[in-house]
Amino acid sequence: MANDKPYIVPSGWRLLLQDAGIDSANVLRRASLPEDLLSRDRACLSRDEYFRLWQGIEDEGSDPALPLRIAAGMSVEAFDPPVFAAFCSPNLNIALARLAKYKRLTCGKVLTVEVTDNATTIGAEWLDKSAQPPATLVLTELVFVVQLGRIATRERICPLEVRSPILPGKANDFTEFFGVSVRRGDVPQVRFSSADASRPFLTANESMWTFFEKELNKRLADLTESATTRDKVHAVLLELLPAGGASMDAVAKKLGVSSRTLHRRLKEEHLTFQKVLDDTREALAMHYLKSSPISGAEISFLLGYEDPNSFVRAFSGWTGTTPERARREMALVH
Repeated sequence: MANDKPYIVPSGWRLLLQDAGIDSANVLRRASLPEDLLSRDRACLSRDEYFRLWQGIEDEGSDPALPLRIAAGMSVEAFDPPVFAAFCSPNLNIALARLAKYKRLTCGKVLTVEVTDNATTIGAEWLDKSAQPPATLVLTELVFVVQLGRIATRERICPLEVRSPILPGKANDFTEFFGVSVRRGDVPQVRFSSADASRPFLTANESMWTFFEKELNKRLADLTESATTRDKVHAVLLELLPAGGASMDAVAKKLGVSSRTLHRRLKEEHLTFQKVLDDTREALAMHYLKSSPISGAEISFLLGYEDPNSFVRAFSGWTGTTPERARREMALVH
């Protein structure tokens, strides 16, 4: 059975919040979460609970520069094994590659790392785009990537570029921290020079990494094994839909099985490929309509439709209304 609470909150977060001047008890009350949550060894949350936790942190902190306060109190001990393993890396290139590999053990997010001769870029995308993460969460993760490099090298590494779908308040404070202004981008992204990305980590520890690697790989294998076929298809569709290649054959190829096997496994879960595809498209459509100004034609393209009219007909079938009417109604509610 798939884990419906894949978001892990390390117990070290309580001290991290305390150092940032945040009352964790108030945060948990704001988020309607158990009062002992941050005392647990590895608290597991659903996506909605995780986002509520971060919204509670944002509301309790009541400071647009809160991510910078959190960064100031960062230490290796505050994090879980995947992040600790990153600190054990020889340099930032390898640290980011390890984070990308093991991120889904603690969060429903995909990290991508691109290394060229001149730069290293790390970007992030939520697997489930049906809800918008709190601004403080998005910005804290950008700050974290830079702070990781600074703590590990004991150097003031400054990225070449920082992009975010949510621009920070107190922009000057973030510019001073990063060394560059945060620019708007479709996904959170940080780009480092090749020199900084290959700068030696003073926290490098190969024997400690060897100790962690076996356990992390086991967790990763267990996670893959426990995921339902629907979850696996949904995750692949999120990747393939914008490219227009979300056929059953393409998904099966990505999963390393035949279309016939994929059909059989979905049938065992009382599902069809079309049902998972429709559910994924509907969730994405509602997300785009609620959180972005892009047109219906652009949304239809991102959902893999060749014709915008096909998207409108499908959306009406799912919801009983048109995309634009749904957008107006959601705007009135929010």
